[in-house]
Amino acid sequence: MPDALKGTWVQIHKIVLKPEERTARLPDDTKKVPLEFRLKGFLEHDANLGEEVEIVTLIGRRVKGKFIKINPEYEHGFGRPVPQLLTIGTELRKILGGEEDEARHEL
Repeated sequence: MPDALKGTWVQIHKIVLKPEERTARLPDDTKKVPLEFRLKGFLEHDANLGEEVEIVTLIGRRVKGKFIKINPEYEHGFGRPVPQLLTIGTELRKILGGEEDEARHEL
């Protein structure tokens, strides 16, 4: 029985360029590793983890790669807030003479 059936939301992995195929203008530490991507989409056929598969992305792109995850989560973020940037909008409105909308701060 396959790990996932056609239509399952999955993630694939693919090496785009091997280290020796990358441009010489990259920093040394970057040149030493392959350029790779991970992409999510819907499986085009039943498959097992580790197999080469084709997926269809949310925008309809068909891409092949190694099947690495079933029902992957979105793991990216924007990092921790930068304290100096948290108040920049309020400060800018004051500088530009805009009125502070007190209702915006109420929950």
